[in-house]
Amino acid sequence: MIKIILLALMALLVPTLAQAQSTAEHPIKKQNNCQDFTNVTLRKLRSKEFVNLCQFENQPLLIVNTASNCGFTPQFAGLEAVYNKYKDQGLVVLGFPSDDFFQEENNEQDTAKVCFVNYGVTFTMFATSAVRGSDANPIFKHLNSQTSSPNWNFYKYLVSADRKTITRFNSKVAPESEKLTAAIEATLAIN
Repeated sequence: MIKIILLALMALLVPTLAQAQSTAEHPIKKQNNCQDFTNVTLRKLRSKEFVNLCQFENQPLLIVNTASNCGFTPQFAGLEAVYNKYKDQGLVVLGFPSDDFFQEENNEQDTAKVCFVNYGVTFTMFATSAVRGSDANPIFKHLNSQTSSPNWNFYKYLVSADRKTITRFNSKVAPESEKLTAAIEATLAIN
């Protein structure tokens, strides 16, 4: 009789334990409801995974329009260095490949290779999208309305954690330059 009761209890507990284990391995993602321009969901580069940028709420952002075949493409290395230097202090680097200046790969797999293999990028890169004009992705529509559209690849937009301040840097400002480093450190100090 005790054996039957134990078997019955095990039959009831095993699905519960399996469900608990499944939830631990694949936690349910809470949807943030931030009330700013980052409340958009975009697909990551060469992935089926989507990211809602609200997950970076209360963190400063360095947003960059990138291209794989540009004279400034080596800036990926500097962006990765900046990300590694400041990520523990809260800085988020976001890359947006774009063919607006006709220097991006036609195949997303090739874009991903340039970013992830050639330059070892670990910060979030999104699927190729427009960053200028009426077709611009929602993030760049906002940035463009607050500052102006990028005139070339590797324009950098430093956005404060409260989303109230956006500072634009052109392609010639290297990621590890004194000018951008000072701006990042000032933004992190405000945080």
